[in-house]
Amino acid sequence: MNRLRDKPYVTYGLLGIMILVYLIMTITGGTENPGNLLRFGAKYNPLIRAGEYWRLIAPVFIHIGLTHILMNGITLYFIGQYVETLFGHWRFLIIFLVSGVVGNLASFAFSYNVSAGASTAIFGLFGAFMMLGESFSRNQAIVSMAKTFLLFIVLNIAMDLFTPGIDIAGHLGGLVGGFLIAYVSGVSFSKVNPIKRVIAGITLVLVAGALFVIGMRGSF
Repeated sequence: MNRLRDKPYVTYGLLGIMILVYLIMTITGGTENPGNLLRFGAKYNPLIRAGEYWRLIAPVFIHIGLTHILMNGITLYFIGQYVETLFGHWRFLIIFLVSGVVGNLASFAFSYNVSAGASTAIFGLFGAFMMLGESFSRNQAIVSMAKTFLLFIVLNIAMDLFTPGIDIAGHLGGLVGGFLIAYVSGVSFSKVNPIKRVIAGITLVLVAGALFVIGMRGSF
């Protein structure tokens, strides 16, 4: 039982769901078919405004093409294990899902494109590492790892700026969401400053609410 408890089984479970959804979509019409993407829950602003709010989380499990799921799947496999080990299984799941929602809210607010993918949530995992680097600045191992992920974030955002079709708003939203929810959830190995947790929680609610209002107004 202890061995199972130590395994990053939430990461494996999330990967399993993504692969299963990808296979089902492939069989039922394709993962690049616009109609099939909408059928399975891709982010589409008019439908969210019509009340289909589940489209703020469903896109995390949908991928557009083989390259998309390979890249996100490999990234989640390696990054997810680190974050799940440091935060614990349920905290990790909360960070992943909340980051995905905040990322999709940012996309809803600032992008009109149909979008899907786990990138919003994965950027949230990077944000969680940034929180660790800020909160545990005396731990050189964590700080070193946080700096590595910061470089990875900068490179990814730079690539986003020059790659057509990339939902940069979703990525940035996920990054911010992950940073904030990591404070709220806390970590498995130490206590987090309670004042910072409260401030992060209030900020998270305000950011999510503001993005939702902007999206519902229909600027995009």
